[in-house]
Parts: sequence; structure tokens; C-alpha cells
Amino acid sequence: MKTATVTEAKNGLSALLDQVKAGESVMITDRGIPIAIVEPYTTPSDAGAQLIRLARAGLARLGTGVLPPELLKGPVHRLPAGSTLLEAVLEERESGW
Repeated sequence: MKTATVTEAKNGLSALLDQVKAGESVMITDRGIPIAIVEPYTTPSDAGAQLIRLARAGLARLGTGVLPPELLKGPVHRLPAGSTLLEAVLEERESGW
């Protein structure tokens, strides 16, 4: 990702926007502190393409679409007879689990 200071962004806004139009994101910094990211506008249908771009930039990781088996393992919890799920959740919170 390209970076530009506030001054560089003000003085070269047209060139910066040309880079954004070409698909590049630009981080704007003020005295070395990031304050904004200017990135290409995407429509909701472009969400998949945006996620791929973020993954290529190392800012996101694409999932495999498969849940790890260990996520589904574990004890099955049953609600006590006459108890509601809300009551069970509140009781668990109070127990400090």
C-alpha cells in the first residue's frame, strides 16, 4: 500500500486519485501517524473482488469454506427440564464461566 503525507495528498490529489482509480489503496499519514486510507470504491457485487485484493495485500485471509472438525467436537449441553435458553445463558454468566 502506498503512503502519502497530508501535504503530498493535498498537493498531488489528482495523481493520488489516478492511483486509486488504477486499483491501489493509499494510506494518508499526518506526521507519520496513519489517519485515513483512500481506496477504490466498490459496489456490493464487488465484495468478493475486494476481499481477494485485501488478501493479496496481506490484510485479510480467505477462508476455505470448511469448518475445522475440532470446532464441532465437544460436549452436548442439554437444558434442564423446564428451563429456557435465556435462563441457562444468564445462569452461565453469573457463574463466571
